[in-house]
Amino acid sequence: MRKLGIIGGTSWNSTALYYDHINREIARRLGGLSSARLAIESIDLAPYAALQNSGDLDEAERIIVNAGSCLKASGVEAILIASNTSNRFGSAVEKATGLPLLGIAEPTIARLNADGRRRVALLGTRYVVTEDFLSQQYESAGIEVVPCAADWIMTVDRIIFGELAKGIVRRDSQRALKTLLTELSRQKVDAVVLACTELVMAVDPRANVLPVYDTTEIHARSAVDWMLTPSEDARAAA
Repeated sequence: MRKLGIIGGTSWNSTALYYDHINREIARRLGGLSSARLAIESIDLAPYAALQNSGDLDEAERIIVNAGSCLKASGVEAILIASNTSNRFGSAVEKATGLPLLGIAEPTIARLNADGRRRVALLGTRYVVTEDFLSQQYESAGIEVVPCAADWIMTVDRIIFGELAKGIVRRDSQRALKTLLTELSRQKVDAVVLACTELVMAVDPRANVLPVYDTTEIHARSAVDWMLTPSEDARAAA
């Protein structure tokens, strides 16, 4: 099993979901007492979020890159950033560490393509849905991204940072998100992508009017695929 590094803390709630998903999947596939070889570098979300809010992306990037360097020093063989928004700094982490980054968009895009979904809505932070660092990856793969209305963008962003990132799940917010999905279904989208790793705390992917793709679970499963694939060195030794 290859050792994976996780840049977490954005937020700690979704980092815990990754830890749970990855270990459960390792145990399911390998059986017995098997568990995942992981290292987690968890950042402090408060100053990091403030930097993004103020537009100081250079300093925000420095925090994520430094976390990647700490993981490299621990002996990991690849890095995963447990956040859709923070994956904007993935290339910088790869360049600084020389390690592969297991991106968050790619496995979800692969799942959408396999299921024939060509027109989707991305739900996430305002950074994810108003900038193109994530949506362009979907568009480049031939998947049309349908924008949400501006008021919904701010509502979802408020739910993420004001509630879910703090571990708070409010019933009225769950209802609001259900209403949003119902509205999106009228726009003839094929699926909704939870492009924020906290949103699954408030949206049940199994009980909605549209197919819902949880990037947290999909990303974690793809990470296990990588962990259980022999490295080039291991194959050469065999």
